[in-house]
Amino acid sequence: MERIDGEVLWEGKIGRVRVDRFRYDDGEEAEREVVEHPGAVGVVAHDGETLFLVRQPREPVNDPALLELPAGKLDEEGEKPLDTAQRELAEEIGKGARTWQHLTSFYTSPGFTDEECHIFMATDLYDESAETDENERIEIVEVPLSGLDSVIRDCRDSKTLVGLLWLRAFLDR
Repeated sequence: MERIDGEVLWEGKIGRVRVDRFRYDDGEEAEREVVEHPGAVGVVAHDGETLFLVRQPREPVNDPALLELPAGKLDEEGEKPLDTAQRELAEEIGKGARTWQHLTSFYTSPGFTDEECHIFMATDLYDESAETDENERIEIVEVPLSGLDSVIRDCRDSKTLVGLLWLRAFLDR
């Protein structure tokens, strides 16, 4: 398939919307609306006993306290996903990690957006200070790893679910 044309309809702070025209191998053409997104990271941070999550309001889904992995957008020019993950972990939960592992990358909803999310596991944690966004309302939530299955069962956030299922697979090995 080949993108043969496109037009940006709207641009905002976190992305833009465009209409693209595609030609498929059989010659057929189709028009698709696409929400462009810079991409994101999520961090599965644990110290072998405790999993560190955040709870914050997510207005688009009308949830005043969604439980999530520490995460953020790839919105710093030239910053690689691992660098973003390291920055977000410090900003959101005040931690750094000596050991980082890329777990997976996935498209969050490829039917309408190009957003790709990169999930990392951070271990061997230590305290790390960083400037936080004054507009973020983040509560740090510490969950014993023994409660992981309950958190997975109640999870409503896709990046968090992906990351926690990877963690469960690692712990079961």
